[in-house]
Amino acid sequence: MASGKFTGIGVGPGDPELLTLKAVRALAAADVVIAPRAEKRDDSIALSIARPHLRRDVEILELVFPMVYHAGELTEAWRENRDIIQQRLEAGQNVVFLTLGDPMFYSTYIYVFELLSDCGLPIETIPGVTAFCAIASHHGTPVVEGDDVLSVVPATISPEKLEQVLAVSDRLVLMKVSRHFEQLRESLHRHGFADKALMVAKCGHADETVHDDLMAVSPQEVTYLSTILTRKTKPAAPADA
Repeated sequence: MASGKFTGIGVGPGDPELLTLKAVRALAAADVVIAPRAEKRDDSIALSIARPHLRRDVEILELVFPMVYHAGELTEAWRENRDIIQQRLEAGQNVVFLTLGDPMFYSTYIYVFELLSDCGLPIETIPGVTAFCAIASHHGTPVVEGDDVLSVVPATISPEKLEQVLAVSDRLVLMKVSRHFEQLRESLHRHGFADKALMVAKCGHADETVHDDLMAVSPQEVTYLSTILTRKTKPAAPADA
């Protein structure tokens, strides 16, 4: 029996119309769909985006993948999930793994891909639209232009590393900004990034929220799916003497 194919699909940030044609075809051909969750109580946003394109008889597995930040920290739960996926593939089933945004961009899929890469089974990764690209297009905010230096930063990095990034960047994309938001905002203000900041939460969802005044945002309004796009305010040129 021929083995099935494992396909990682980026479903974009929220708007179902941002799925690629290639992603839609792969979803229609899937026998098994993996909808990852960080905890059992979480709903799978990625699954809700993909569901209109799935066959009625598709098997949906909502597997829990505990949050990790390094491949060496993968728990037994991850390896058990890897075995479940591998068993389906070896049985000849096509398995799709859903992920918000792009599969190779701060995604759980990356670790699953690495766990399966040595199994000798066919794997394909289909890119998706990232939240910051969708935000930029929808709100008319360029991500980067000219010779600007762009940094894409998970706001979970250390304060020391963040300071280094802010010192050398012209434009920023900040992900995972719900942690330590007030300290992050203060750092952006100090380095000239607060005035031009745009923060969007749940981009493309019905309950999307938009904030263009970062200093007025309450920390309670900041969710895990909040992304900031900003550029450094250039100092005014000195007046002629």
